[in-house]
Formats: sequence, C-alpha cells, structure tokens
Amino acid sequence: MRDYDDELMDYEDDAEDRYDDYDYEDEYYDDEDEFDTGLEGNEDSYYDDDYIEEEVEYLPAGEYEDQFDSYKTTSIGRIDPNDRTFTVVVKNTSGADAEAIIFGGNEEAAQPAGVTVTVEESSHKEVREESKANPFKIAGMKMSVSDPLQFDNVLKVTKRTAAGSNTVRVYQPRNATSPQNFTQQLIDDNNFEMDVTGQDSLRFLIKDGVTVVFTFTMKARANMGNLLKGQNVAELSQAPRTTGLPQLDLLRTKKPTAFGLKPKRKVKKVVRRRPVKKTARRRPRRGGFMRRRRR
Repeated sequence: MRDYDDELMDYEDDAEDRYDDYDYEDEYYDDEDEFDTGLEGNEDSYYDDDYIEEEVEYLPAGEYEDQFDSYKTTSIGRIDPNDRTFTVVVKNTSGADAEAIIFGGNEEAAQPAGVTVTVEESSHKEVREESKANPFKIAGMKMSVSDPLQFDNVLKVTKRTAAGSNTVRVYQPRNATSPQNFTQQLIDDNNFEMDVTGQDSLRFLIKDGVTVVFTFTMKARANMGNLLKGQNVAELSQAPRTTGLPQLDLLRTKKPTAFGLKPKRKVKKVVRRRPVKKTARRRPRRGGFMRRRRR
C-alpha cells in the first residue's frame, strides 16, 4: 500500500500542474522568477510611468529656521515694549456735554470750548502728525472715567477721506464689562481694535465735569525710517498687552508646552532627487502549497 504522504503529494502536483504554468526546477519557490501575466504586448499598461523619488532629511528648526521662514524679525521690525502705549486724558470743563475728538490728523478738527485732549507720553498734536507718516494699529484699550455714567455714551470710530466719504463704526464700552473689571469706573477691552492714520479719529460725547483716561496699546506700525536702511517698514509688537490683572497677564505670557518642554519644529530639506521606474508586481502564487522534493 502506498504511503499516505506520497498519495497526498500526487494530488498536490496534479492540482498545481493544472492551474499554474510555473516550471518548478528548484527545491523551493524563487521570488525572482517571473510569471506569465497574460498582458504580453501591453507593457505600457503593465508598468507605471516614471516618477521622481525624493530623498528628504528633517532638520531641527533652531539654526536653520531663518532659511525656511521669512516671517521673522529679520524682515519684520520689532516694537519696543516700552514704546507702544498712548495715555490720552480728556477733560470737559465747558459746563455742558460736548464731543471730544481724538486723533484725526488730516482733518485737525478743533476741540469744543472747555474740552482738552492731552497725551501723557508726548502731545496730541505730535501723535496726530506722526499718524500721517507712520500709521499704526491699536489692539487693546483701557478706559477709566470719573463718572460711571460716562460709559453710557458710545465711542465712534470714524474714517474720513479727502474725497468726502465718511465711515462711522459705533463701539459701546459697556459691552466690554466682565467679572474681571472690579471697579465701576474702569473697563479693559483686549479685543478693541482701531487703525490710526491721518484719516481716522475717535469721537465721543463727554459729560460735563468728567475726566476720561484712555490707555491704547500699539500692536503694529509703519516706520518709514526703515526705508533708509533697506529694511521692511512694518514693525510688530511681540509682547502681550499688560492688563494689570495677574491671572490674565500670566495666562497671556505663558507659552504652550508639552510636558514642560518647548516643542521643536522640524524642517523638511530635500537632499537629492533621482528618477525611478516602478517594478511590476508579481501575481500571488496559486495553489498555496510549497513544492517539496519527494523522498
């Protein structure tokens, strides 16, 4: 009687000979041999088009960062944190309510009688003149008043052009109230924004006998003097605005970290490129059995 293993091998040989045209000459299956694909004469559809393979290398940002990121301090100037605030004091001693005008360098509208506008760091006239040649952007405003009822009067952000157009945006100070403002005479709004050019002005109705103090924080400005140095005229403030509330100031100055470590950026750098041709995929072997030499 024949051995069971020999009989099983005969069935395997017959099945593989029927459904596979591979010529077995070696003891084991050779991965480098080719199969008949049935697509002879259609090599264009069998092989994919040539493509370019890139060999890349990832570098830590650090010293290479300036090479791959143009939005740096080398191209955009930096505003000194000690030179970015305007403290504007407005007083009304006229005996009646009157409209005060802040900025508005082109128009240079006169203040109503009894209304005075002063800038603690310099003068209102100097700020007006500077806004013509070096416009700036305000981001953040602190407003304190001697009478809380003054907050009922809205602020009007006005833009007036020489051609006669006049655009007015209304800002309500009481919309900025929050639990962080502990006193009724103070409002601190970090979201207040205003462009200050020769065309822009801030107008509001000030009550009689009231003193209003604004503290504006400069976020960006144009420094035309940089043209003489061949540098970008734009300058930005990188330091966060100080509110005087420790819990908010610490939150704004804290940089996001992971596990206490500052994340490191990786920069992708292409080392070289070379053309590569894709190789044809072999069909999976049918039958699923490994030919074994008979003993």
